[in-house]
Amino acid sequence: MPAPKNPFKQAIANGELQLGCWLGLADPYVAEISASAGFDWLLIDGEHAPNDLRSITAQLQVLAARSSHAIVRPPIGETWLIKQLLDAGAQTLLIPMVESAAEARELVAAVTYPPHGVRGVGAALARASDFAGIGDYLTTARDEICLLAQVENLKGMAELDDILSVDGLDGVFIGPSDLAADMGFIGQAGHAEVKAAVLDAMKRIVASGKAAGILTMDTELQKQCRELGATFIATEIDVTLFARNMRQSSKVAKAHLGDI
Repeated sequence: MPAPKNPFKQAIANGELQLGCWLGLADPYVAEISASAGFDWLLIDGEHAPNDLRSITAQLQVLAARSSHAIVRPPIGETWLIKQLLDAGAQTLLIPMVESAAEARELVAAVTYPPHGVRGVGAALARASDFAGIGDYLTTARDEICLLAQVENLKGMAELDDILSVDGLDGVFIGPSDLAADMGFIGQAGHAEVKAAVLDAMKRIVASGKAAGILTMDTELQKQCRELGATFIATEIDVTLFARNMRQSSKVAKAHLGDI
């Protein structure tokens, strides 16, 4: 029996639009609710959200029962951490702050078993192999792992073409917020110069044959990226969505009942 198919990997390889949402509330209950919303993918964030290996695993377990594909972003692209996340059952990883082709090649090695990579062989202990229930996991796992590099600063943008040349990398995701800060426009991801840089990157990623992705709540930028061929676009974040609606609910309630 081979490793489970990765529908997200196949979809972006085929150029099919995949819409997603960030999960930062770090809770399986919220992940389960989000998984019923209709997004193609949900990203469990370990970089800026209070997640650890156990909370990420719990969310992976919840999402496995739903149609939304789980993507995991670790806080850093360390080989030991990637190994743990893969063993926990993550099939798609988004690695932040990739700045060079050398780093990208190290990431490819980290998701690949020897002799072609350095992923530790401990599948018998792993949820990913259904605890040794998937007999052919070791020989088929790599085919279903989707590796995405997040380029989000000036150094990474300068090295983008070299990063895109790395075999085994499925896609590149541009992070507008960190890029804006590095360009001198902190808190201004919508600045014209930042948008221009993002759109230029999208063109280069798509031209390379790799999948292009972004997280932005700027609907105009979403549309522009899609028109250039971006295939995985996150349009919301659970934290900001919850906070925004909670504040609005309070405001409406006070306006409705405050003078009675």
